[in-house]
Amino acid sequence: MMTTELELLEAHACFGGSVQRYQHYSESCHAPMRFSVFLPPHRADQRLPVVYFLAGLTCTEETFMIKAGAQRYAAELGLILVAPDTSPRQTGIPGEDDDWDFGSGAGFYVDATAAPWSAHYQMHRYVTEELPALIDRHFPANPQQQGICGHSMGGHGALVCGLLHPDQYRSISAFAPVCAPSRSPWGQKAFAAYLGPDQRRWRSYDTLALLKDTAGTTTTPLLVDQGRADPFLEAELKTRWLEELKDDRLTLRWQEGYDHSYFFIASFIGEHLAFHARHLREMSPA
Repeated sequence: MMTTELELLEAHACFGGSVQRYQHYSESCHAPMRFSVFLPPHRADQRLPVVYFLAGLTCTEETFMIKAGAQRYAAELGLILVAPDTSPRQTGIPGEDDDWDFGSGAGFYVDATAAPWSAHYQMHRYVTEELPALIDRHFPANPQQQGICGHSMGGHGALVCGLLHPDQYRSISAFAPVCAPSRSPWGQKAFAAYLGPDQRRWRSYDTLALLKDTAGTTTTPLLVDQGRADPFLEAELKTRWLEELKDDRLTLRWQEGYDHSYFFIASFIGEHLAFHARHLREMSPA
């Protein structure tokens, strides 16, 4: 049975609303998990659209809330923001803290099927099922108005979650996503350990493969921003391969001079949240 007990770790007034950080025991990951929430100013009887933000390698549930400058825009647009941690922590799995691009801080938003990671690294189920259920229960979120966004590893996570659950997420966006993890060093390292050597299992978490598989079957709008000065562009992100798909669902914007940092995210997060606010309200039932 899913536990719903939340421990408030801290809360701060912010743009007329509140940033709050919580810990709870995750039934999906069999470990404590943390997440941050921004609640915009709202009436007591309101149910608000919610945008989930999935952060990248080495990040935590605090990174987006501290660095992106998103709260000002979310307050104006009336959006709840939710940022989960990027992996379980302190699970006792040998080696989970050894590498910056694998294990702790690098859950890759997949449900691990290979031991020992399968015991705890169930990040896809956590993000798409357990966390939304908690948010719906404890906060004034409208479950019919969910969008998802992310950066780098989290951009991969946002695109994959959105494509695999088109009835749940009404809008999808990403900054500098890992577009083809099955063919990039970060993704290959993680997928081989989390999912095992059978690369047929990897396809379910590969954005390029999923875009091809779902062409003509889903209409959820996708927005991707990519900096041309990103040092990871060619080796890890493979963003140029998105252009070759010519997918009508996808708006891919190249940003001259921008790199992989949160300065890039902060420059365009307002436009991403406006994109989500517009589509969440347009596409949701009256």
